[in-house]
Amino acid sequence: MEEPVFCDTSLLRVAFLSGGSEDGPPVLLLHGWPDDATTFADVAPSLQAAGFRTFAPWLRGFGKTSFHSDETIRSGEIAAMAQDALDFADAIGLERFAVVGHDWGARIAYLLASVFPQRITCCAALSLGWQPGPPPTPPLEQTKAFWYQWFMATARGEEFVRQHGHSFARFQWDSWSPPGWFDDDLFERVAKSFANPDWPDVTVHSYRVRWGKADPDPRYAELARKQIEAEIISVPTLVLHGDEDRVVLPDSSKGKERYFTGGYERVLLPGVGHFPTREAPAQVREGLERFLLEFGRQ
Repeated sequence: MEEPVFCDTSLLRVAFLSGGSEDGPPVLLLHGWPDDATTFADVAPSLQAAGFRTFAPWLRGFGKTSFHSDETIRSGEIAAMAQDALDFADAIGLERFAVVGHDWGARIAYLLASVFPQRITCCAALSLGWQPGPPPTPPLEQTKAFWYQWFMATARGEEFVRQHGHSFARFQWDSWSPPGWFDDDLFERVAKSFANPDWPDVTVHSYRVRWGKADPDPRYAELARKQIEAEIISVPTLVLHGDEDRVVLPDSSKGKERYFTGGYERVLLPGVGHFPTREAPAQVREGLERFLLEFGRQ
């Protein structure tokens, strides 16, 4: 596995991978849960070959990314991680950039695109559609697929994740896509990122706070307010969603066109589950390269 490099923000020492031409248009690649920055390992080189400069950080609580202070709340709010992304971009000198996000990373990408369009050239989201406003109660089939989120909202679920995080993450990998897309060695390499001592806190808080079962970090109250109030995304947006995604069901990303005023495209990936960068990197490369060549150089 490629060794990360580091930069410092006000709250974090961020581990990240980067590559491509120093003067290439920048692309921020944001991973999801439970995954890490290496999810883009089979995608980033083709973007770099197309002339882009890519940056793939480990989110707070993952890998070798660490907090400077023990006093900082280990918040898993999307607003917190979006601010982390902006702080990271500032630290490495990015004024405007394209953002590509998967799962949690897609939620972060949507927040950045809706609240800070002046910073974002274009937005690509994998395995997630955008819904403005506070999260609604999902339809029953989606509610069933989100069982792990409701589980973590209980005291027993929280305790289980803290004691058995490795097997809990492995269960999601086994459940969220058609079988056979990964082997034990791949999971174990990625699972090293879940050994970060902050991973259980960030994980549990992220899902509990999403459904009102934990207190948010007041530091991000204003950004969270802007996130909820955003009604449209004005930058060009691409959604790539596996049609066999078994956790964020494909129908959940349908019919979102009215929320996008800068151009919108949704592509279903046949036979692909929740981890398209790992399951179908060739399809993801083709979609992202085409999209970024059109919109990511602005």
